[in-house]
This record gives sequence, C-alpha cells and structure tokens, in this order.
Amino acid sequence: MRPAQHKARFARERAAQKARVALRRPRLTRARVSLAIVALAFTGCASPAPVAPTPGPASPSRAAVAPPLEGGVEPVGAPTVLAVGLRVPWSMVLVEGRSALISERDTARILEFTDGSIREVGVIAGVDPGGEGGLLGIDTLIDGNATWLYAYFTAPSDNRIVRMPLLGTAGALSLGTPSEVLTGIAKASNHNGGRIKFGPDGYLYATSGDAGNTRSAQDSDSLSGKILRMTATGAPADDTLVYSLGHRNPQGIAWDASGHLWATEFGQNTWDELNVIQEGGNYGWPVVEGTGTNTDYLNPVALWSTSDASPSGLAYTQGTFFMAALRGQALWSVSPGGEASAWYTGDFGRLRDVIPGPDGTLWVLTNNTDGRGNPNKGDDKLLEIQLRDVSAG
Repeated sequence: MRPAQHKARFARERAAQKARVALRRPRLTRARVSLAIVALAFTGCASPAPVAPTPGPASPSRAAVAPPLEGGVEPVGAPTVLAVGLRVPWSMVLVEGRSALISERDTARILEFTDGSIREVGVIAGVDPGGEGGLLGIDTLIDGNATWLYAYFTAPSDNRIVRMPLLGTAGALSLGTPSEVLTGIAKASNHNGGRIKFGPDGYLYATSGDAGNTRSAQDSDSLSGKILRMTATGAPADDTLVYSLGHRNPQGIAWDASGHLWATEFGQNTWDELNVIQEGGNYGWPVVEGTGTNTDYLNPVALWSTSDASPSGLAYTQGTFFMAALRGQALWSVSPGGEASAWYTGDFGRLRDVIPGPDGTLWVLTNNTDGRGNPNKGDDKLLEIQLRDVSAG
C-alpha cells in the first residue's frame, strides 16, 4: 500500500525544524563544532594508520547540530573470518546469540549463520535483481509471540518492503508467507537506497534513493530520495511517510544512545556525507552536494571524498559510529570527540554492512562479488572485529 502524502503538514514540519535548529545553535560545544564544520582530526593506534578525508567548504551555521556521543571504542587486532563464500551479501541482522540472517542481493536468498556454518533459510519471491537493485535491507520485529522478518527489495515495477513470519529456532529457521508493507518506491539500475531498521520509537525506517530522477528528492509527494518512517504494517507514522528529504542515495542508518538518527549518504562525484537526521529536515540534494550556504538545507556533520568512502552500512555501539565503505575499502569510525579514522584499509576490499555483534564486537560484510570489486579467495566474507575502549589505546 502507499498512503497519500500531505504537503501542507510536511511544510509545517520543515518550518518547525528550522526553528528548532535556530534555537539549538547557541548551545554548540567545541566537540560538536568539530563535527559540524567538518574539521575532523584523525587518530588511531592500530595498523594501518588512519586516512584523513579531504574536508570540504563548510557552513557551520546551517549544519545539523551533532549530538554529543559518549564513551568511545576502536577496533583492536585482526578481524576473525566467521563465514566465506557469500554471494553479494547486502544486509544482516542478529537473531539469537551468535546467529544472524544475511541477505544476498542477486540470488534473493536469506541465509542463516549459526555456529560457524551457513544455511539457506529461503528465497524472497518477486525479486528482480539488476545493477544496484535486488534483495537489499532486512530487519526483524518481535511482536508478542511472533517474530517477523522485513525485507526491502527491487521488484519488476518498483522497490518495496514486505514482511514474513520467521519460524523455528536458531539453526533451523524458515520463512512464512510474505505480505506487503509498502510498495511504489521508484526503482532504477542505481540509487535504490534499501536500508531498513526499526527505530527506538518502534517505527520502521527505510532509506530510498532518487532512482536517477534527481528532482524527486525535493518532491514531498515522491517516495524517492527520502528517509521514510512507517508503522510495522506500512501506515505513515505521523500523517506522512516522509521523515526527511533531499537525499541522493542514503544506505546507512543508526541511532545513538540518546535516540538521535544518523545516516550515511553517497555523493555524486565529490562528497559523501554523514548526517544527523531531523524530522522534516531537507538535506539539499540535488541543489547541494556536501555543504552549502542555502539556509533551506541542512549540512552534513562530516564529509569524505567519494574515493575515500562511498558509505553503505552504519552502526552505533559503545559511543562510536562505524561506517562500511565500498570504494574506500575501509571501516570508518567517528568517535565522541569528532575524530574519524579508517581501519583495515584495503585489507578486505569493499565493505557493505556493519552491525553491533554479540559480546561487544562488530560484524562486517565484505562486498567484492558485486561486479565492482576484485574478489579474493573466499569472498565474500562475514568478519568479526573485537573492540576496546579508546582509553586503552
């Protein structure tokens, strides 16, 4: 289903959002400003040495206020390879203990990793892979005694979200009959967005790309170039599905400990972005790539050159954000102080997704078999990374 959009309400939300930013601006601290103006210092105490992105022109007066992070961790040691032989993995979600579900973009398979082994749980019907489209983001919802698996995928006519009962127990999971949650998101050979996650407010969030139609990102009646928010069955969370607009191709979303939503976004030729997402906020695409001076749009809190990042999955854990970079072939961290560091650059090729793993770890998916990477032996892989408190570095 595709509930009607409401321009008038969205206009009111944008006006209210501008007022909130104006009120909060005087409370910027030095740590927040270091993010807002993209003056990122890069540190790290593990090999390889961190790589600094090239900062772009900034307009701190219009940057979204970066909420302060707390704590801070960093990778330590060499990652452990948990699984090999994956084919274009795109997204993953923990389901129980050390078990996880993994989506494969081109095969439309849902895989289960349990106790060091991989098995096929099922194939999502109706997936039409091509280019950057296919089976993309997944997440789960526990509702009473039922557990649902949600999947965002490219169908023959559109991008859509479905859900299906997740049956059985870890090591023997299966899928029930799917039902539609949201349809009618424009598809293309690229810029399909595709990340879905349930937020701390209980709503389902989804990232959609502009599907090659740049003007749609500024059209509040279009589902393209947006971050969408909905109930578990696809109804608008608050009269409109559009939570924020002006996005090119966002593919990573995560919430910090205070419940603020952050998102990664692919730039076109110059700047990749990390944004703090505000309800009703407009992030500028296609008018602005990176930072600008037009007060109608919110600036990112951090920028990378597209060759350094091309960010996909985003995770928050223990006070630090971690960003999986495809073209940059690195795991980027953004610390409480606003420092960004690149880890394992080039060691595992392209990285597609990252999530908080069990026992305080990170789990990462490589993405070298998608036609753009150079597969190594065993690709693609599921990796586990140990973390330590930054004060131990």
